[in-house]
Amino acid sequence: MQDSEQPEPLVAAEARTEEAGVTSEVNEPSSKRQKLSHIATTDQRDRKHGIAPIKPEYLISLEAQDVVDDDVAEGAGAADNNATGRPGQQQDGGGKKGKKKQKGQNHNRTFGHFEDSLRLCNSRVLNNEFSPKPCKFGERCNMCHDLRVYLAEGRRPDVETLGGKCPVFERYGRCPSGWKCRFVKSHSKEIQLEDGRKELVLIQDRDQAGLDDNQDARPGIVNVASSDIKWDLARKKVVLEKSEAYIKWLDRDSAITHKLYNRKGGTEDAPVDPSDLEELRAQFVDPPFKPSEKRKIYFGRETPVLAPLTTQGNLPFRRLCSDLGAQITYSEMAMGLPLIQGQKGEWALMKTHESELASPRYTPENGKIVEGYDNAKDLKWGAQISGNQAWVAMKAAEALTKFLPHLRVIDLNCGCPIDLVFQTGAGSGLLDTPNKLEKMVRGMNAVSGEVPITVKLRTGVRDGRPTVQRIIERLAFGNSDFRDRLGAPGTAAMTLHGRSRQQRYTKKANWEYIAECAALIQSYKNKKDDLTDTALEPDQSTQANTLDGGIYFIGNGDCYSHIDYFSHIDNAKVDSVMIARGAMIKPWIFEEIEKGQYLDKSASERLGYVEKFVRYGLEAWGSDEIGLGHTRRFLLEWLSFTCRYIPIGLLEHLPPSIQDRPPKYRCRDDLETLLASTNYKDWIKITEMFLGPAHPNFTFQPKHKSNSYEIDAEG
Repeated sequence: MQDSEQPEPLVAAEARTEEAGVTSEVNEPSSKRQKLSHIATTDQRDRKHGIAPIKPEYLISLEAQDVVDDDVAEGAGAADNNATGRPGQQQDGGGKKGKKKQKGQNHNRTFGHFEDSLRLCNSRVLNNEFSPKPCKFGERCNMCHDLRVYLAEGRRPDVETLGGKCPVFERYGRCPSGWKCRFVKSHSKEIQLEDGRKELVLIQDRDQAGLDDNQDARPGIVNVASSDIKWDLARKKVVLEKSEAYIKWLDRDSAITHKLYNRKGGTEDAPVDPSDLEELRAQFVDPPFKPSEKRKIYFGRETPVLAPLTTQGNLPFRRLCSDLGAQITYSEMAMGLPLIQGQKGEWALMKTHESELASPRYTPENGKIVEGYDNAKDLKWGAQISGNQAWVAMKAAEALTKFLPHLRVIDLNCGCPIDLVFQTGAGSGLLDTPNKLEKMVRGMNAVSGEVPITVKLRTGVRDGRPTVQRIIERLAFGNSDFRDRLGAPGTAAMTLHGRSRQQRYTKKANWEYIAECAALIQSYKNKKDDLTDTALEPDQSTQANTLDGGIYFIGNGDCYSHIDYFSHIDNAKVDSVMIARGAMIKPWIFEEIEKGQYLDKSASERLGYVEKFVRYGLEAWGSDEIGLGHTRRFLLEWLSFTCRYIPIGLLEHLPPSIQDRPPKYRCRDDLETLLASTNYKDWIKITEMFLGPAHPNFTFQPKHKSNSYEIDAEG
């Protein structure tokens, strides 16, 4: 290992560290923390726009590296060939002659398959050699039933990394993967029976772990929907009574409204004549029930929020961020229709670790105490869903509150920019249909019981044409023509990403516009009584159950340091800040926010976070061949972001910018070089430090840049 004062290896697109002998650095002492907050005021006139200010002694070339594609940060798919198109329109996918295929496409992106060559029957997985469970398929079963044959020929040898010890067994005293575990030697043995036979047995304390023989059950994991629930949803045997009743009422009310507008030749967003309003009031029928009183929630300066991240917002990553100080976490965005259809993949996104059930920090200042708020009963984790119709959003919300016992809020995604979602009218497609969006939030509130409803937005669909302000007013008070009979939709919190759908993740987030919207929210709080029918007191069941009945407002976009975080809270006047790419590049940003200082993490500390992710991944997905494959896949996804981190000690000016791209530079040691490499083969090498060689059939396609090829992990 080279001395840290002799910067050597080059970090560039083709740079590689040829030797992997760096694991010994994991046990090195922690790096010295640098309290550099005062440097944020350094004269930055010499900084070049878009180029990270690397110290001269580490520079090799002033040429900036290629810009990466950040559409994957919160979910991306097909290229946006018609960014201004309306939802539902078929857009050219770039496959026609003469059309150039754009960057960011991830069509048919696969990771191969990683299974044992012989599949061990489930009747043998968790039982000793001579005491298996009866196989329900009997002689028709085509899986392996001979345990010794399976161990000798049906699987790859045990993994020797992590000391050869199963992380799940070490922590919980039982491994749900049983004989399939790639560390099975650490929790099994061969014993000799009285009759002279030798039996292979598992060392497992079932009582201590508190688990049954259900292999879907994972220690420490909650919010696990049973197979019976998903099966009943798929067969339409689950009756969502509240949603069904509210949908019938909504259909009748919509029919009356549509009839009136069609007669007048207008639209639902057009002004309504007073006489028309009187006619509507005469035909109005109260909803079948009013929303239940909502659980009080809290967002504040001390509650930095981890954004709902497609792919990377998986349970192990959320758990790591929670360890490092994230106070609010969200599931990956789940599609509403597959949820109510009981699809296994969508319900898997709802799994939560018990660490996310902890209460967020709560130290209100200046008398900002939420009346009735009980921090001890609050928790960190909320679910995010997407839907393109009111009935889909309502049923998904009721299903979540019915089958998930641990749920802080349900967040409706109204900002996802990808074509797959936008073209169906969901995600950012809702930004152009405020009437539908209001119905969705109102209906979700009606059926979600005590669980509050929140919304995540973008500034608008098209660049330079922000439209979110009218949506904010709708979500705060409802349509001005009808709020006297329906009240407010009851939005508890809104999050605004400071970019349009067309911008995706290009250009800087517009925090000036976020500040304007935050001021708008504050003005609504101040004149709430004036905007409500003065003849009646506001119906509390339609109000957001927050501080003074107001709405929390969270900003999102380009937060990459504690300086950014507190600047946005102080200057934009948002209640808190949601962090996405900043957390993926350096998850210890939450620790920096808590301590109020920059942390120059050593390479060994950063590698320690990788190891922690691996251990959490094996606990979440299993320590068998499939679990190792899933852990490797999601670790590679994460490493494609962490390689972009430029150590604080190499920067000439602070604060760092998430949009800056580094010129070619040297790192302080070999391990730091390996972690900064943009070569996918180095990422695979890092995974092999903890997971051993990849399965021969495992493949990996980098998302970033123009790398649209597929490679074999062994190659």
